[in-house]
Amino acid sequence: MRVRNRADARERLENSPVVFLQPKDNKGKWKEIFGNDNPIHLEIGSGKGKFIHTLAEKHPDINFIAMEAQPTVLTFLLDKVEETHRENLKLISGNAEDLLEYFAEGEVDQLYLNFSDPWPKTRHEKRRLTFHTFLARYEAILNGNKTIVQKTDNQGLFEYSLMSYAKYGFTFNRLSLDLTNSVYEEDNVHTEYEDKFIKKGNRIYMVEAVIESK
Repeated sequence: MRVRNRADARERLENSPVVFLQPKDNKGKWKEIFGNDNPIHLEIGSGKGKFIHTLAEKHPDINFIAMEAQPTVLTFLLDKVEETHRENLKLISGNAEDLLEYFAEGEVDQLYLNFSDPWPKTRHEKRRLTFHTFLARYEAILNGNKTIVQKTDNQGLFEYSLMSYAKYGFTFNRLSLDLTNSVYEEDNVHTEYEDKFIKKGNRIYMVEAVIESK
């Protein structure tokens, strides 16, 4: 995602009580931070945050954490949170490689991967967020029936992800090869990317992958 830099981005993030620039300090403490025992849902790569902010509005009984690596991009979501004062949404500046340093075992109840970088070249396979090393991290931090909901417009990434999930031991609760025209669209919350891709006529792929606790 290419966005124009905001000169005050770092300062705004540092001074916001809903933004955590050092999430390692909060490992195992997220329910304490939210002040309740509600389930915690995490989006990796939240972008400007339309998706997760809408979910937080629709589901006040769920705590949401948005994780985004780019500070300027994260400030666009911060704009939304400051305007609506959503108490069930926190923001993390971080990377998926460090998830085990941010969250304790079983601390997250559901995870979202929306329009992740497909890293199409074979030599970059390890960077794909559905590569088996990332799945191992997700399994560690997820609780109960460990659930990942993924959306993408990239057919190659989607096919790769399905094979990666299956090989790892996940099963599929829901799956669509054309989400926009499926029975799941009624409850589907769009991302900024999703709206753009739909306007271009791109097909949206979706899967809900689950692996039971061992």
